Amino acid sequence: MPETLIKKIELRRPVAEDGMSVFKLIQQCPPLDTNSIYCNLLQCGHFAGTSVAASSGGELVGFISGYMPPERVDTLFIWQVAASEQARGQGLATRMLMHILNRPQCRKITYLETTITEANAASWALFTGLAGRLQAGIESVVEFDRDRHFAGEHETEMLVRIGPIAEAELLNSASA
Repeated sequence: MPETLIKKIELRRPVAEDGMSVFKLIQQCPPLDTNSIYCNLLQCGHFAGTSVAASSGGELVGFISGYMPPERVDTLFIWQVAASEQARGQGLATRMLMHILNRPQCRKITYLETTITEANAASWALFTGLAGRLQAGIESVVEFDRDRHFAGEHETEMLVRIGPIAEAELLNSASA
């Protein structure tokens, strides 16, 4: 796709009507785990303030689901990052993350967390790059072990924690 496409991608809060499109997008984005359609509806409705939909020409081309874990209002947990094949390689995922982080409801966020399997090079590159852009530290530890939590049926998920993130860093990096 041409480089100019990125300018035609609209970033917005998702709405419940995006749920089925999110479900279909995630199906097309291995190694992401598909959730139930109902889960995607909840992500688009209940967690719209900390999630983002990216559309171009009326088609959903990207989606990030996130939420603030209860009792940790300083942390934004990113559940999934999905971009359609034609939207990849244009910095869309970083734009979507910055879009969420710069929302008023994320003003008190000083840490961003996600889980990533060791083999997911694209996600490691995305979140390592984001930490650099935000001039924040990055750490990782085992969150869900392959054998202990997944009975050997899923790769170990590493908890990745970025921060502390200063509000000034968010605003400055959003315009960069």
